[in-house]
Amino acid sequence: MLKISSLKKFVTDQMAIDLGTASTIIAVKERGVVLDEPSVVAVNEITEEIVAVGQEAADMTGREGRDITVKAPLIGGVVADFERTKKMLAHFVKKARSGGSNLSLSAVMSMPSDVTHVEQRALLNAAEEAGIGKVFMMEEGLAAAFGAGVLATDKRASAIVDIGAGTTSVAVIAKGTIVHSASERFGSNEINDMLATHLRRHRGLQVGEETTELLKTTFVSSFLPDDISRAIDVRGRDVQTGSPSAVEITTGEVYPVVEAVVRRIAALVKDTLTELRPEVAADIYDRGVILTGGGALLEGLDQYMRSYINLAVSVAEEPRYATVNGLVKMFDDPKLLERVTRNELGVLQNAEIPFEA
Repeated sequence: MLKISSLKKFVTDQMAIDLGTASTIIAVKERGVVLDEPSVVAVNEITEEIVAVGQEAADMTGREGRDITVKAPLIGGVVADFERTKKMLAHFVKKARSGGSNLSLSAVMSMPSDVTHVEQRALLNAAEEAGIGKVFMMEEGLAAAFGAGVLATDKRASAIVDIGAGTTSVAVIAKGTIVHSASERFGSNEINDMLATHLRRHRGLQVGEETTELLKTTFVSSFLPDDISRAIDVRGRDVQTGSPSAVEITTGEVYPVVEAVVRRIAALVKDTLTELRPEVAADIYDRGVILTGGGALLEGLDQYMRSYINLAVSVAEEPRYATVNGLVKMFDDPKLLERVTRNELGVLQNAEIPFEA
């Protein structure tokens, strides 16, 4: 016969959900990261049915069937399409569950620091409808800090810059609470859009998302590269003729395109750090800034940031997983979890969701 304690372990999944614009990452207590898939769904435009979710849907991007469209139901880290977010999250949660159990489930979920009550209510509703019994919500910046190794007991301040696909947040943390934060609804996806625009306008080539993502992760640099003549062939469709075509681009040509986005991120960090109290500023001067999020993996970003803000800059270990690792740590300290989560239910219950009709 199963002991009560081992039975409890079997039925209660404690899940951390980082529901991002580009990817959804789920970690389960004692199992680590169990799911990391693109936050997209493939929809049949005629029947409105969802035909694929996550990686399976992402693999169709740019090569969809005649009536199929791949859509991202989250924009800037918040729900843009409620019904599809709900179905996508339910699919991911089911996939991440251990042993397929449908029993008790609690989750702690990240959200942007500038989220409105209506947006927060939509995220909460989506999680509840995905079959999660109890949902805690926590600011991304704080979760990323804990995931990057900042301790909740540390009285000195630390600065975390979390660069996602659709949001960039700066959080200054001391004693396990946010003492100052700023957030903008733009992130590393901006680079993809700018690269696509540059190729279309200046090189007459139309490219898809897969191509711009590949350029961003393997070719471009946010710091002026040593060899600006390094070249790559980019394939797509000729804007004028519509025929398949290719152009050769160099790192020197695309550097200004990338630098414009990176400068905007760096300026947000610099401006935020000018608003700190003297003691907090002194701590940050000593400690520098930690970069987290998928955007932190952009080549040369730490170098660029260092020269722009004149402070030490380091990249967290596994920056993409910093937020989810921070969220999952909360289950080890229930008191801290209660203190750091933002679930003003009274306010949230009155926040009507406009797109639920």
